[in-house]
Amino acid sequence: MHLVEVSDDCRAPFFCSPLISVPGDCILVSGKISKILDMTYQQQLERFIQLGIEEDVRDGDHTSLACIPAEKIETARLLVKDNGVIAGIDVAKAVFSHLDGDVKFNQLVEDGADVEYGDIAFEVTSTAQNLLKGERLVLNTMQRMSGIATQASRFAVEVEGLKTKILDTRKTTPLLRFLEKKAVEIGGCTNYRDGLYDRIMIKDNHVDACGSISEAIKKTHAYLKANNKSLEITLEVRNLVELYEALEVGGIDRIMLDNFEVPILAEAIAVINGRFETEASGGINLQTVRRYAKTGVDYISVGALTHSIRSLDLSLKIKR
Repeated sequence: MHLVEVSDDCRAPFFCSPLISVPGDCILVSGKISKILDMTYQQQLERFIQLGIEEDVRDGDHTSLACIPAEKIETARLLVKDNGVIAGIDVAKAVFSHLDGDVKFNQLVEDGADVEYGDIAFEVTSTAQNLLKGERLVLNTMQRMSGIATQASRFAVEVEGLKTKILDTRKTTPLLRFLEKKAVEIGGCTNYRDGLYDRIMIKDNHVDACGSISEAIKKTHAYLKANNKSLEITLEVRNLVELYEALEVGGIDRIMLDNFEVPILAEAIAVINGRFETEASGGINLQTVRRYAKTGVDYISVGALTHSIRSLDLSLKIKR
């Protein structure tokens, strides 16, 4: 990840925004050019908080600066206004700690806990100005993370007692993937690919553009060898004809059976017979996931874990 310096005399708001992406592996930020490789979760979180505060506050929270004395100390509570699974408390603590090194943070529930209307997730004591400065970043992040964790928990419950693991996908909000995948994990499901760089996934578009399954697999192995890379290979198949071609060619680690009806999926699992890992995908929801899992498939990938969730209703209120 390259962080590209933004000139101090830049006048165009679009190009000066600290959150605007640019082509390649670059991001615009204020300050010197840096290079960050293999960022840890904590490093990503620190960068996210810095940019989130910059996006929302810029040269000041002028309402709070106008109305509230700088030295006034208050305690606020994170109130739960919905039933679900809480996630992102570590983010909230990090946000308020970023704003105030002397903040007092009293966590009352753990990430991943079931919560209901009226619960209090944490109390935080700091200057009123800092509480209000961090309020929206904390709420926006926690509400989405908690919605994802709630959805993931529901899917995990549906496959209890079966070997099948529920996987997330790359269908995440740009630049928030690390938080959304963290929420999936908190909810009890499994993280899959972090990006295009950590696994080969030959899908229908790759096969169609390449010409055939066998050619796609052949070229993939040549590429990995030429570039001295060792990546596991998933191949998507759309029907039993493609499945038999894949079994004949081999050279893969997992077969993803896309948009297979349950009876056909069960047949495909029997045909594969443990020779490769198996994954089902394509429109599988809470009402159907257990039927798919009962076929014996190893994994089910569900884009809806992150792209079709309802945020959990939360609010931050100063104690009175």
